[in-house]
Amino acid sequence: MDFKLVSEYSPTGDQPEAIGQLVSALRDGCRHNTLLGVTGSGKTFTMANVIAALNKPTLIMSHNKTLAAQLYGEFKNFFPENAVEYFVSYYDYYQPEAYLPTTDTFIEKDLSINEGIEKMRLSATSSLLSGRNDIVVVSSVSCIYGIGNPEDFHATSVELKVGDVISRNKLLYALVDALYTRSENDFRPATFRVNGDTVDIFAAYGEKCYRVVFFDNEIEMISLIDPVTGQRLESLERVIVYPANPIWGNNASFLSRSVSRPRPGGSNSASNTIWR
Repeated sequence: MDFKLVSEYSPTGDQPEAIGQLVSALRDGCRHNTLLGVTGSGKTFTMANVIAALNKPTLIMSHNKTLAAQLYGEFKNFFPENAVEYFVSYYDYYQPEAYLPTTDTFIEKDLSINEGIEKMRLSATSSLLSGRNDIVVVSSVSCIYGIGNPEDFHATSVELKVGDVISRNKLLYALVDALYTRSENDFRPATFRVNGDTVDIFAAYGEKCYRVVFFDNEIEMISLIDPVTGQRLESLERVIVYPANPIWGNNASFLSRSVSRPRPGGSNSASNTIWR
């Protein structure tokens, strides 16, 4: 899908020339370009036009969360039909372990994770690894840290299609491997619930909730539903449920590689025996 810029304004003043020069330079392989402009001169709108013209996945880095959130909101308005994602640190508060030798005091690690930001990070990861090209990720320097192995992420993703022959229990095991938990009463992101031959899956990212209906060992119907009322919103032919955590995995191959990985200065024969 191509980028579709939505705005009631058109480039004016120096903006058309700046857009043309930036697009031309980037297509010619010039890696370092600078856009100059005072506050309020339309630099974000200019860059949105550059992104639309180049039609390539884009990473926008900001030096702090506040500016990143502002840019995320602006680009979300410019590209409402494309994947504009937000990827910053999900810690509201983080106190690392510390030791004060003068008072012989050990300070325990303490932290607070923002669940909303964690969900947005998962959404960004899912969009990136889904293979789509119309994606803009607005990020802080948090994006330089690894988010896990893409192969493990894909290995624990659950792809479902109408007509697939798969038992209900096998689907439930696959969801557990993707780090989803079963919850009949507290239905929230990264959980699923079961009612006979119907499985409702609340995706860990975004606000999407899927209903999978079985007839014997065959998927008869897949629907997008309202997570509160259960009302069917849209019929789907195919859906991919991405893992609830991009770093940790729960399937056998992931655990086998993790446990059998050689440790410095020690033998890993015991771990090889465990998973043989």
